[in-house]
Amino acid sequence: MTNGKTDDIALPECQQGREVEDFHRALGMITGKWKCEILWRLVQNKHRFGELQRAIPSVTQHMLTTQLRDLESNGLVKRTVFAEIPPRVEYEITESARALRPVFDELFRWSQAHFSAMQAQSATSSGSDESAAPLTHP
Repeated sequence: MTNGKTDDIALPECQQGREVEDFHRALGMITGKWKCEILWRLVQNKHRFGELQRAIPSVTQHMLTTQLRDLESNGLVKRTVFAEIPPRVEYEITESARALRPVFDELFRWSQAHFSAMQAQSATSSGSDESAAPLTHP
């Protein structure tokens, strides 16, 4: 993007800095070890804290709490506390974050195609070279 152009639009010279800055801020809002995973889960449905923790088994309680608070402070997640005993808290994405659904859908489609192609390439390579290790995705 050295010339200020993307595939679809050319940014006026005066907007290049601001547009790039906004893009970096947006990336910062959704990047983090667990933020995309949390958002992807919430795009599909509302979840209680324990449901999210079970759905993402590698995340610690502290990290999940921290990431949810950060997403909430950035206006991407809504936290609803119900006055019940025991207390119940639900998390859902905001309307602003709902606009990310096509991004997650496309990323999911890309991951399926990408890793299928990698597996096919690995299978082809391993047929001609016995020492080649198969590619795996954790």
